[in-house]
Amino acid sequence: YFRARIIRVLGGLASDPAARRFALNILIGFLPAAVLGVLFAKKIKAVLFAPVPVAIAFVVGGLIILWVERRARLGGMRARIDDIDAMTWVDALKLGLAQAAALIPGTSRSGATIIGGMLFGLSRRAATEFSFFLAIPTLIGAGVYDTWKYRAALSVNDLPLFAVGLLTAFFSALLVVHWLIRYVSRHDFVPFA
Repeated sequence: YFRARIIRVLGGLASDPAARRFALNILIGFLPAAVLGVLFAKKIKAVLFAPVPVAIAFVVGGLIILWVERRARLGGMRARIDDIDAMTWVDALKLGLAQAAALIPGTSRSGATIIGGMLFGLSRRAATEFSFFLAIPTLIGAGVYDTWKYRAALSVNDLPLFAVGLLTAFFSALLVVHWLIRYVSRHDFVPFA
């Protein structure tokens, strides 16, 4: 969905300051979840990967979405950033910390990042777009990390299954991203809560 932007940024890394700033913001936003995930993965799975903590995370996450949307509706939040190109590295770090909340099982990565972005002054659309760009290194990193960690359980016979899963996930995500970007330009996140 964002391939033109990704190609433009990658092509401009050597010569375009805006492309470098964007890439740096993605890297800064990625680091909190990556570092905390590597440091605390075992502890998180041991302590929080159970029905009660997951259920609590679902409920708390829904309540936070309702609270943020109510603040936005009552005028208590004004977006100071309407375009992700206007973000600073501090904004990227804040969204990265919001994304790190998704290390808690039952917390939506995109939900934490988008709602966190709105709390930190991004428009709904800008927060959503940055969340999807931030998903690229985050999900690739998590996938590579888990694949390496559980490599002994994999075999060549699993490759067709992984290929089907990868293609299905890719095309369904492509449809969902397109729909969600259009949805957030006209609606709030209350139904998701």
